[in-house]
Amino acid sequence: MSKIRPTLKRLHSPDISNLETHHPEDEESFGFLIQAMFGPEGAQGEESFDMVVCTPKWFEKQILDDSALSGRHHLFVKRYDIEIIRAFLIQYARTCAGETWQQVAEMLSRISKWEFEDYRS
Repeated sequence: MSKIRPTLKRLHSPDISNLETHHPEDEESFGFLIQAMFGPEGAQGEESFDMVVCTPKWFEKQILDDSALSGRHHLFVKRYDIEIIRAFLIQYARTCAGETWQQVAEMLSRISKWEFEDYRS
């Protein structure tokens, strides 16, 4: 049986209308939700894997408001460049393969929140 591999189908953000042309107001301090839509390579369908794309400076400001903050489901960048973000996600997905989509999705969820992460049947 061949391994199932994920492919990045598209990127979406409920916070940004156009990821391709977006320019943050503050280039050194920003954070926003991005949804990486992954699905099995060569097959239809996709599932959402969410993360906050942010700069270290933005994250530091969040810690000032709270005494502690988890870094899980955050992707840290030096500057906004959707191509760098896309390339990182594609490269990471290349390291994920499994016998089932569940196994693959669990690997992807190490860097993002899978929409079915806490789902129990």
